[in-house]
Amino acid sequence: MRLEGKVAFISGGSRGMGAAEAKLFAKEGASVVIGDVLDDEGKQVEAEINETGGHCLFVHLDVTSETNWNEAVAATVARFGKLDIMVNNAGIGGGGSKVEDTTVEEWDETMNINAKGVFFGTKTAIAEMRKTGGGSIINISSQLGLVGTDISSPQYQASKGAVRVFTKAAAVQYAAEGIRVNSVHPGPIVTAMTERRRSEPENYALMTSRIPMGRFGQPDEVANGVLYLASDESAYVTGSELVIDGGWTAQ
Repeated sequence: MRLEGKVAFISGGSRGMGAAEAKLFAKEGASVVIGDVLDDEGKQVEAEINETGGHCLFVHLDVTSETNWNEAVAATVARFGKLDIMVNNAGIGGGGSKVEDTTVEEWDETMNINAKGVFFGTKTAIAEMRKTGGGSIINISSQLGLVGTDISSPQYQASKGAVRVFTKAAAVQYAAEGIRVNSVHPGPIVTAMTERRRSEPENYALMTSRIPMGRFGQPDEVANGVLYLASDESAYVTGSELVIDGGWTAQ
């Protein structure tokens, strides 16, 4: 198993890509902690993993709260003894508003969850990883952290671009301590976040027209890439961008 003996924390692990990552990590031998504000769904994922022979703990986590982060990582170490892998997966989407139509409240909410949440998760993980001589931090960005588009909000794109460059800064700062930091850039994925756009024929056609492969990705297709970065197979990979977007950014 590719993560045998490792302990992983996944924010936003109650559904979508985070839940897929949690289940795959557990299958590959990791003890997994998932943190989310969606308590009922998170506890359901916890139960599913434990009932199938894995080891999982759910903790309530508001990623915009540094106190919550400190408590969540402390609970991880108390339960499983260490922290090897941090996946900063939690995030929210954005509509299609233009810059001049974007409110300060919309900007702040998205930046707080998508960018500050990744900062807190990374910051909190570093101290624990240092104790064991290293670890892997994977920050979930987006293909829209690499390129701009007219069909997504400016605050979403800005937040995901921030994740990309923040990841590189952390990778350079902590490489000598054996802490690897990489970003993953999914394109449109079949999750609750994209449900509205997928349910509207015109929106769905517009989105798929931007994807050379002609379809939305599946959560497991992203989870497999995250698994690679979490595993020792990527021991010489840090500060990189793993793009899983069906070809969106290739055009």
